[in-house]
Amino acid sequence: MSVVSDTTAITTLLKAGQARLLQELFEPDFVEFRPVRNPGQRLPGTETLGRGEAEAISLAKELNARLLVTDDRKARAAAKRLNVPCIGLVGMVIQAKRLGKISSVRDLLEIIATSGGLYLSDAVIAEALRVTNEI
Repeated sequence: MSVVSDTTAITTLLKAGQARLLQELFEPDFVEFRPVRNPGQRLPGTETLGRGEAEAISLAKELNARLLVTDDRKARAAAKRLNVPCIGLVGMVIQAKRLGKISSVRDLLEIIATSGGLYLSDAVIAEALRVTNEI
């Protein structure tokens, strides 16, 4: 089964020099570039999303993907309503820690925020640290 991502998650990790995280978590499911079959046709509930997010959800449905990677809160909500399992970058970092792929959630989130340009609220960081027993 495939993993589908919108471009934001990928570009954020590339800018942060952390693209290896994609391969470590999803290999061999990642990375292949594929267009959505009907790019102009939107699934119900994705009409207000950006084109990239809407197409990522459509592609995840088409491929029966095991996971959609997106940091867009509205896209994750729409995906969940369409029964598409999804995860954001913070969830990926938490998963990487649980799988022993990284040693510090705090350090990687700081790299992603400062070098990758991802805004993370203090509450999101605190929750990630709490669930991984880093506080």
